[in-house]
Amino acid sequence: MKKIHLVFTCLIAGTILISCDSKEKKEAASSGPDSVATVTDSLVLPAPFTTKSVTNRPDEVGWKDGQMPKAPEGFVVTKYADKLESPRWTYIGPNGDVFVAESGTKKSPDRITILRDVNKDGIPEMREVFLEKLNKPLGMLILNNYFYVGNTDGLYRYPYKPGETKITGKGVKILNLPAGGYNNHWTRNLLANADGSKIYVSVGSGSNVAEHGMDNEIRRANILEINPDGTGEKVYASGLRNPVGMDWAPGTKTLWTAVNERDELGDDLVPDFITSVKQGGFYGWPYSYFGQNKDPRMKGEGADLVAKAIVPDVPVGSHTASLGLVFYNKTKFPTKYHNGAFIGQHGSWNRSKLAGYKVMFVPFKDGKPSGKPEDFLTGFIDSESQVSGRPVDVTIAEDGSLLVNDDSGNVIWRVTAK
Repeated sequence: MKKIHLVFTCLIAGTILISCDSKEKKEAASSGPDSVATVTDSLVLPAPFTTKSVTNRPDEVGWKDGQMPKAPEGFVVTKYADKLESPRWTYIGPNGDVFVAESGTKKSPDRITILRDVNKDGIPEMREVFLEKLNKPLGMLILNNYFYVGNTDGLYRYPYKPGETKITGKGVKILNLPAGGYNNHWTRNLLANADGSKIYVSVGSGSNVAEHGMDNEIRRANILEINPDGTGEKVYASGLRNPVGMDWAPGTKTLWTAVNERDELGDDLVPDFITSVKQGGFYGWPYSYFGQNKDPRMKGEGADLVAKAIVPDVPVGSHTASLGLVFYNKTKFPTKYHNGAFIGQHGSWNRSKLAGYKVMFVPFKDGKPSGKPEDFLTGFIDSESQVSGRPVDVTIAEDGSLLVNDDSGNVIWRVTAK
């Protein structure tokens, strides 16, 4: 068993330094006031291939009448919207409108539906097709009177007027992106910075571990930074196998992402994670994982990159397919949850015992993790061979409730504090 010890050693000028296997992590931790160090006590990683790689896909059976996920005591779970078709992602507009990207890996509806809660009772009275005939849409963004859509093959933008319920005009493709990807790596998420001067685009890898060659991975496994018109592309961070969820830690200028890590090294390799994202940082894929742990399948390639691979901040379980990420920036939930991170875990397929299929929570304080990950929304797993649903995106609604996209159950769940 190989151990990565993540131990606090000192506090200098408000920045925590840690002792670990990665010199680069120490350097990253001391790089500025928005740097973040992990709070986990230790992470024990087995050797590669300690267990066999297993394909274990449970049947997705949907929810029975009256059945629903379970939240901690003090919370209530209700259906916000149902009878959707693969509701993969949600975006909350400035006026509180809820936009839902309905898209999937095999059969994809390729549309965006708008939901509006007119009387503010937690149930949307209006539901319309906002935009259709797309190409596996995921990320959405309203910026400077444009509605942006991250299709799998590129970033499109459409003229948009606040409050309109349907877009009929033709969009303009402002950025080409490599289409498709390994398993579910077709998703392209979007996030703007505080002043709207930059847009960040997540692009997952085109393979598990570069088995098709690195020429197939150009501009992949990255978070890209562009101007709002699609120009000025830069690689903001690289070596992130499948970064999907992105958000800004409250009170900071630090970008965080949820990353779905690699497969076929055994049940407990490699842990998915959430991490602060250092501009220009390299996070290991495909050559190494969790810092400088070399992937044996890469046969020593990329040694120069491995030497500077950054250790991610918070591991959240192997093969959990952690895809959604949002910080709780409202005050309706108990104080414990303020500014903390919710993570949507779509669930494993490459593990003998199911993992994920839930929403996790990581407490934060002053923009840094302050406790261990814990279960928040569970009850998706019926048995080792059957699940009722699969959570993906997590979003904070205007009223402070948590919306959870369940693309298998075709439901958006709403979690409120009593």
